[in-house]
Amino acid sequence: VSSETLPVEYMGGKPLCMNQYYQILSSCRIPGPKRDSIVNYAKGKKQSRHITVVHNFQFFELDVYNSDGSPLTADQLFIQLEKIWNTSLQTNKEPVGILTTNHRNSWAKAYNNLLKDKTNKESVRAIEKSICTVCLDAPMPRVSEDIYKSRVAAQMLHGGGSRLNSGNRWFDKTLQFIIAEDGSCGLVYEHAPSEGPPIVALLDHVVKFTKRPQVGESSTVPLPMPKKLRFNITPEIKNDIENAKQNLNIMVEDLDIKVMVFHQFGKGFPKSEKISPDAFIQLALQLAYYRMYGHACATYESASLRMFRLGRTDTIRSTSVDSLKFVQSIDSPDKSDQEKADLLRRATKAHREYTDMAIRGNAIDRHLLGLKLQAIEDLVSMPELFMDTAYAVAMHFNLSTSQVPAKTDCVMCFGPVVPDGYGVCYNPMEEHINFAISAFNSCADTNAARMAHYLEKALLDMRILLQAAPRSKL
Repeated sequence: VSSETLPVEYMGGKPLCMNQYYQILSSCRIPGPKRDSIVNYAKGKKQSRHITVVHNFQFFELDVYNSDGSPLTADQLFIQLEKIWNTSLQTNKEPVGILTTNHRNSWAKAYNNLLKDKTNKESVRAIEKSICTVCLDAPMPRVSEDIYKSRVAAQMLHGGGSRLNSGNRWFDKTLQFIIAEDGSCGLVYEHAPSEGPPIVALLDHVVKFTKRPQVGESSTVPLPMPKKLRFNITPEIKNDIENAKQNLNIMVEDLDIKVMVFHQFGKGFPKSEKISPDAFIQLALQLAYYRMYGHACATYESASLRMFRLGRTDTIRSTSVDSLKFVQSIDSPDKSDQEKADLLRRATKAHREYTDMAIRGNAIDRHLLGLKLQAIEDLVSMPELFMDTAYAVAMHFNLSTSQVPAKTDCVMCFGPVVPDGYGVCYNPMEEHINFAISAFNSCADTNAARMAHYLEKALLDMRILLQAAPRSKL
């Protein structure tokens, strides 16, 4: 990464922009009064040589390179982490990191406040410049096996609230690796610099690396004590921390996350039917939603625009005329299984076509966003289209979804984007599919476990239908 020589990735024979890979290490989001910015210390002469380690809400600067420029070995890192662990056993420290969970405007004010003090400023800069953060978490409360995965997902996303591990983070940091005392582990990342796939590629690399036998001699040179980052807490800062705690705990209590491992089949089944696994899963989501609510909804699926330089995403609008025809037909006694299966295939084909259009830059959402922002910037009156009710309905994504495939058997998770919606992330493996489904408890109409139940039924019903009706020539 530091020499920017990662091998270029390809999608369908086309090279992809690799820029996001160079944004995720040694970078941080900085709160500003009007807008935030991102700093990146991976470039230039003074490249970061340290990581931040947090334990019991206490931050440390840990150099990960020897004086000769060679990286520390696993053994050396272990020794250094142990030193950090043993010098941060007090559990009564103020959780300064919790400030990063507050609303961006409140945090921007608190940030300026915090940085008035020279010691605080030096500590914050050390965190911002670090390569990444490693969070050594207190153990999670013990739970039964069936809800353990869901609890871990919540722990990785928000830390479980101020009484658990949410203060053991710096959420503005692009990359934070989390390892709890009970062995639960994962990572959380700040979304501004990058999409999920480069993060997952890094994760896959880490997992593969840990399975390799260790090589290299351990240095016998004693290593310096990692530097503790100190904070002077004024009454005003203490007040900001209390305020952040309250706001965060409300959000944590409101978020319902369900991790579902669908064991009956994986991406191998739709492939055997010559159907795109992503299209198959998206159609199952359409069916689950339709059966729950009796109508379709605006659905967002992110499409990668990395075929273009500095490309980020556009929207695959998974709800289509074809998907609606299928979901309306499946429970109808008037249609034969063959007709239903044909509608299923037609709907997955339509999804595949929209996806291909989107990744080639021909979707509509970013184009419309650009026009809307341009109108705002030019201070002209807002074009009628953006004031239309239909536009508001089309932008209210009750289903916000993303496929983040990984070699590692893991799943990413995120919250809903509307108060009465769902966030659905999935990783299709060969023989099973990992789902993370989120909803807000404050909405009476949504329920993550109920969605998981309907999704499971939809996937199974679609398989039965395809097995009952052989492929006809469409």
